[in-house]
Amino acid sequence: MSRPIVVFDLDGTLIDTAPDLLTSLNHCLGIAGLERAEPAELRSFVGMGGRVMIERAFLAQQRALPQTQLDELLATFLDHYGGNIPGESQPYPGALAALDRFQQAGYLAAICTNKYEGLSTSLIGALGLAPRFAAICGQDTFAFRKPDPRHLTETIALAGGDPARAVMIGDSRTDIDTAKAAGIPVVAVDFGYTDRHVREFEPSRIISHFDELTVDVVEELLGAMAR
Repeated sequence: MSRPIVVFDLDGTLIDTAPDLLTSLNHCLGIAGLERAEPAELRSFVGMGGRVMIERAFLAQQRALPQTQLDELLATFLDHYGGNIPGESQPYPGALAALDRFQQAGYLAAICTNKYEGLSTSLIGALGLAPRFAAICGQDTFAFRKPDPRHLTETIALAGGDPARAVMIGDSRTDIDTAKAAGIPVVAVDFGYTDRHVREFEPSRIISHFDELTVDVVEELLGAMAR
């Protein structure tokens, strides 16, 4: 019998990766002769993977970015970022305790991220968290990615979870739109990487700390969806 499941976005939701993403992005921008990006700018760049992040950084400085240069910079970014995992990245406060709560309640946990799968598994492994997740699915795991709802539903299937008893945890419009399209309740954290407050995207619930992500809260959301 399938088990209930909590599915987490990675960057800006489960793990604070901003310092390392910014370092690798600025490494690429320096090579391209652009100004360094500031920490506050990262919120408007991330969410759709490294390629889009670089494109948005160039757009912010009103600089053209030919496809060949983008391909080269993406390869440079991935090499730099992957070579420095885990860097300064750490789980957000309360995240591990929340995972413990749901495991004890019989829930599975999975990751559905627009980060590449290899980088995601490397990061989770380097942080010693791999045994906690039944599946880690990145932007290249399937032939589609968030906000396509199949990225979420196929992650749930791969993890062996029950799609009728699943909840998504994310930090951006991408995560919220994905879950809504899949008919799955979504809890949005308000401390992640988005340039607009998550309340604008109308998630099922908003939390400011993982202490607020309790089994009772998730069960309430699942019950509301079932009615």
